[in-house]
Amino acid sequence: MGKLYLVPTPIGNLEDITLRAIKVLKEVDVVLAEDTRTSGKLLKHFEIDTPLQSHHMHNEHKQVESLVQKLKGEATFALISDAGTPAISDPGFLLTRACVENDIEVECLPGATAFVPALVNSGLPNDRFVFEGFLPVKKGRQTRLQQLAEETRTMVFYESPHKLLKTLAHFAEYFGEDRPVSVSRELTKLYEETVRGTLSEVLQHFTEKAPKGEFVIVVGGKK
Repeated sequence: MGKLYLVPTPIGNLEDITLRAIKVLKEVDVVLAEDTRTSGKLLKHFEIDTPLQSHHMHNEHKQVESLVQKLKGEATFALISDAGTPAISDPGFLLTRACVENDIEVECLPGATAFVPALVNSGLPNDRFVFEGFLPVKKGRQTRLQQLAEETRTMVFYESPHKLLKTLAHFAEYFGEDRPVSVSRELTKLYEETVRGTLSEVLQHFTEKAPKGEFVIVVGGKK
């Protein structure tokens, strides 16, 4: 029986990869990558010549069965996303579930993921929190926001730069303009920044300063 490794990759700073991750990526038969071009640069940087295979949200459903059959043999795969930990708002869940259902060993290495540093340095309570990832774009968005308006735990979201202002405005509408929020962008990268304040204050900040980079939004729960 083979084995599937879930391997976190750096979210920006390449020094955040672990020695164990490099070792696994060198030893497996194939690296399943969300984007082979992006991952190819990472592997080249660390002198890893393991074959790459594309595995992303548009083809993972079609590939799961064939990958499971190979894993039932002696194949070993490492699954990586473009950045961070696989299956956290990235492909990985479907293959992991299929492996578990087929008694194939799965091992997830610890490593980089964007929401943890954003949550920890937000200054908001992190003993209990809920990770929401990306909100629905259209269908179900209003319903989800209405539900989250009553959430008492700290909430963590991912958002893209072109949707940040709209999302912050929705939060202000449903949660109240005075709700505390911390917005981190470009974590571990050269222009890393965290902006803290009320929703109205942070919305004003990014209205005046055009959002750039990938964002993690941490919102205080309802008191």
